[in-house]
Amino acid sequence: MNPIDLPVYVAEVGRRARMASRDTARAPSAAKDAALRLAAAAIRREAQALRAANAIDLQAARTAGHDAAFVDRLALTDAVIESMALGLEQIAALPDPVGEMSELRFRPSGIQVGRMRVPLGVIGIVYESRPNVTIDAAGLCIKSGNATILRGGSEAFHSNRALAALVREGLQTAGLPADAVQLIDTTDRAAVGALISNPEAVDVIVPRGGKSLIERISREARVPVIKHLDGICHVYIDDAADPEKAVRIADNAKTQRYSPCNAMETLLVARSMAANVLPRIARIYADKQVEMRGDAEACALIKAAGLPAVAATEADWATEYLAPIVSIRIVSGLDEAIEHIARWGSQHTDAIVTEHHSHAMRFLREVDSSSVMVNASTRFADGFEYGLGAEIGISTDKLHARGPVGLEGLTSQKWVVFGSGQIRT
Repeated sequence: MNPIDLPVYVAEVGRRARMASRDTARAPSAAKDAALRLAAAAIRREAQALRAANAIDLQAARTAGHDAAFVDRLALTDAVIESMALGLEQIAALPDPVGEMSELRFRPSGIQVGRMRVPLGVIGIVYESRPNVTIDAAGLCIKSGNATILRGGSEAFHSNRALAALVREGLQTAGLPADAVQLIDTTDRAAVGALISNPEAVDVIVPRGGKSLIERISREARVPVIKHLDGICHVYIDDAADPEKAVRIADNAKTQRYSPCNAMETLLVARSMAANVLPRIARIYADKQVEMRGDAEACALIKAAGLPAVAATEADWATEYLAPIVSIRIVSGLDEAIEHIARWGSQHTDAIVTEHHSHAMRFLREVDSSSVMVNASTRFADGFEYGLGAEIGISTDKLHARGPVGLEGLTSQKWVVFGSGQIRT
């Protein structure tokens, strides 16, 4: 597509999405659930065609020299295709938040005041590499009564196009407008700029991808953005920690998987506990080939146990590794741990290991992150683990959605008033 046509094209996509959003907002739960289940059936039916479309993207990725991990993320295997279909069916089984009323109460005037949950409208989703995001995002937006405009990465263009067509088929068969899900049908990068700068086309943008993509969208968008930039997550082992819990949590938070944004990057250990737990934790890290970067005290304890460690720099405290690397600092206690997190954290997820109730409560109150945990691994910061069924992303913003964003995060609330003829005097 010629770049000069992009603003007109995006505006037209937005116009159609806006029209469709009115129908999805008032659609009954049964129709939305039917659309999701029909799309799931279509994905299973067209598995071979999906693999064929995906093969074009995979070949292009290999030709471009992308590494095996990148190609793996891009691949639509039989297992991935089935998981996408199951994901839509699971979303269909979730309670519908739209129209839910809460906080109803009578006022002295006799009116009854409350809140009703309503869709946001049109949600633009900009994402990279993983084609399954097409299905996750579309499913959540349909269930929450929104329309969505999807802009996937060029590396998954053919896969995303094939998947979006099947979702649109499900919508149409269920009697809902196909335009409730639209894919920006061009690989031109300027389409992202045209989308995020058009408040007439979208009500909110959700970026899914690397830090550079999210920074660009946050900088250039003229509509609200639901996002997080970094996942610099901490585990603090308090001086009242249970050593067994501390070792288990420090291991899991770092090594269960290295690449998710909720993996721990910095381990903080109270000085009174360090000699007891840090050598044991370090042995686990060393066995799993995790590079340890510590302050002087941490390095001394690790090396005294015959294990390798290198000196951490200030940059390490501010780094999201997403890799088998961990920074370790010994702190005097709770106050210094909270101060460290306030200075270096990214307001994503932070955990304390402690048996001291007041320390736990202080940590919960004073650590200003979207998820704060007591005696649990940071790896639980996830929409599925929180009981949301699925998530469209993580938000570290303080307005509207915060933490894992599921169906409720894709809705808002409006005030509703019930009267019986009252007038204000």
